[in-house]
Amino acid sequence: MARKFSELRGKMSPAARAASEQEFRKMVEEMPLRKLRAARELTQENLASVLRVEQSEVSKIERRTDMYLSTLASYVKAMGGTLEIRAAFPNGEVVRINQFESLTEPAPAPATKKVRAK
Repeated sequence: MARKFSELRGKMSPAARAASEQEFRKMVEEMPLRKLRAARELTQENLASVLRVEQSEVSKIERRTDMYLSTLASYVKAMGGTLEIRAAFPNGEVVRINQFESLTEPAPAPATKKVRAK
């Protein structure tokens, strides 16, 4: 017979509930791209359409362990988010690195040289 989650949780000790909640929070704060996409209820096809790439490219992005920050920023932006880069130090200090903020903004057009006719 199946039991309701609330019933099972009610039988847990306060310490076990706290440990379960902590583990849940960690899982929500840290997840691979494919799980983040799924949690946002998006398919690879949805994301591919927004990114204007094939579905197979989204699959490749989700499997990569190393990629350009601009690729990651575009992926996150396609899900409606903003990529933030932070550095965490042993003393507890966390610093937001902001030099990458313009990654998903269009690059300025390159300057063209005027050539004089002779």
